[in-house]
Amino acid sequence: MTGPLAVFIGPMGAGKTRVGKRVARALGVSFTDTDKVIVAAHGPIADIFDAHGEPHFRALERDAVREALHGSGVVSLGGGAVLDASTQEALGGLPVVYLHIDADAVASRLDDGKRPLVRGGIGDWQRIYDARRPVYERLASVTFDTSRLPIDRVAADVVTWIESRGLETP
Repeated sequence: MTGPLAVFIGPMGAGKTRVGKRVARALGVSFTDTDKVIVAAHGPIADIFDAHGEPHFRALERDAVREALHGSGVVSLGGGAVLDASTQEALGGLPVVYLHIDADAVASRLDDGKRPLVRGGIGDWQRIYDARRPVYERLASVTFDTSRLPIDRVAADVVTWIESRGLETP
């Protein structure tokens, strides 16, 4: 198989980066977080939103995602990356892991002030999640709920799923 062993999608705060890093480490492969790629090249996401607006950020995101999906290992996408039609198309046929989380569980994870779309709190998060959820569900190869299970357990379950699919790891 060419391309990533797993691509993580899901709402803000679901644990895509935390789980993805653990899965990559367990499989001995690289990990790419497209939000981190953008931050390294262009500065903090909140600053990009404030200075240039969401459309500019989404263009940077689309480029980072395209590059990451041509690589290998494990990839984590930002919560809104799946809104782009070309990204949706690129995810077709890839092993897409959707991490679901409920509002009660995510509330404490949103207080870092680094998420420009949820500056208004959990109500903003719920509105965004409700709008994006059908896209996550349609693109997903598999879904894991991170609301109550320890992150290490979720990562182990994802590794088991990857291995059960017979995907080659180094």
